[in-house]
Amino acid sequence: MTLSASPDTLFNTAQQILLAPHLIETIEIERVFNSMLAHRLDYADLYFQYTRAESWSLEEGIVKSGSFSIDQGVGVRAVSGEKTAFAYSDDISLNALQSAAQATRAIASSGGTNTCPLLHRGSRRDIYLPNDPIASLKDADKVALLEKLEGYARALDPRVVQVMAGLAGEYEVVMVARSDGLMNADIRPLVRLSITVIIESHGKREQGSAGGGGRFNYSYFNDEMLRKYAAQAVHQAVVNLDAAPAPAGNMTVVLGNGWPGILLHEAIGHGLEGDFNRKGSSSFSGRIGERVAAKGVNVVDDGTLANRRGSLQMDDEGNPTQCTTLIEDGILKGYLQDSLNSRLMGVPLTGNARRESYAHIPMPRMTNTYMLAGDKNPAEIIASVKHGLYAVNFAGGQVDITSGKFVFSTAEAYMIEDGKITYPVKGATLIGNGPDVLTRISMIGNDMALDSGVGTCGKEGQSVPVGVGQPTLKIDGLTVGGTA
Repeated sequence: MTLSASPDTLFNTAQQILLAPHLIETIEIERVFNSMLAHRLDYADLYFQYTRAESWSLEEGIVKSGSFSIDQGVGVRAVSGEKTAFAYSDDISLNALQSAAQATRAIASSGGTNTCPLLHRGSRRDIYLPNDPIASLKDADKVALLEKLEGYARALDPRVVQVMAGLAGEYEVVMVARSDGLMNADIRPLVRLSITVIIESHGKREQGSAGGGGRFNYSYFNDEMLRKYAAQAVHQAVVNLDAAPAPAGNMTVVLGNGWPGILLHEAIGHGLEGDFNRKGSSSFSGRIGERVAAKGVNVVDDGTLANRRGSLQMDDEGNPTQCTTLIEDGILKGYLQDSLNSRLMGVPLTGNARRESYAHIPMPRMTNTYMLAGDKNPAEIIASVKHGLYAVNFAGGQVDITSGKFVFSTAEAYMIEDGKITYPVKGATLIGNGPDVLTRISMIGNDMALDSGVGTCGKEGQSVPVGVGQPTLKIDGLTVGGTA
């Protein structure tokens, strides 16, 4: 599929939504920058944003909630050395811009001589179409979609006693103007569908969940996709219904492909973000060029994948996203950077500046972070394990970024005995240290997969959509906490 949208059309649409209704011209934005640069600053930017969002939830065949919101505003940032001043307003107007710009001067010293160059448009790529997913389906059809998803789940197993389904969509228009003269815009669609089922048998209850999404409209959720999500959720619940308590101890762990990459994201990915490494608070600080993982381990962060939840045509500073190699054959190659940290560290930008909204400052964040495939057949990996745990899916976890220590709970797991998957277990938690785990990877599958498009990452109170992925992995000697 070829994606294309005229850069002029996209930019003009953003201008018509963000600037024209408020009678703001580019020449007035240049004047705002010139007033800021009359004081000594290294950098300044304006971030305009308009967002329409909706969500629908269905439970017991009834729409329990529905919400719709519109938000807009502008954030004004000034940077001098390591200091950042930031102000924002939900009123997009020239007065608001000038007031916010005035507030950011607190960090600047007098005697600036810079002026803003004439604003010009930055480059962009075609990663997703500037569709409005909210308008892609009538409200009645959105409810019908959720009802159909519930029906598919109930039809799969008579023991299904409860189904909860949710649909969410977002249409976001952003524009970045910078003191170096660059001006760039993006229109970002985002959708997500989720289902949770509860199965009951002989007084026991278990649940399973599934879902997906990305940067497209609701037409993605066709019958085939609905049946797939329903089957995955019911399967997970049935497996846990019959599962035995998980044993505890140090053992070989095989991680499934796809969503289990969330462990890679949390336990390792955050430690490779530029701000933590500039401040020396990451366990990977100062280790560029060193071996940090077993041979064959290759990790990248790629914001350019078409239609993926974590992808962006430009980051939140207006720079094009890219595929950044973080670890190559076990050697640490680089960090994820925004403009502030790349400038202070003297390294190139990677297009990883992200912010939750106009009311937040940008910081280096992941987009789609995943490990590349190896050369082992997954069946070969399972067959190599005498006694261990096969973690197919994760429910959640906690990580200390400074130390890399993590605790993750499994949502679907099985015991491996004499090279064969034997019985399901529940209550298993994986306990370890991210940098240490990288060195314990002994086999890498040839089945790399990305998650289905459900990930949201939190950092310093800001949440952004992300993607994760990995092939099947064998990890030698990981602590498993169990309930047996």
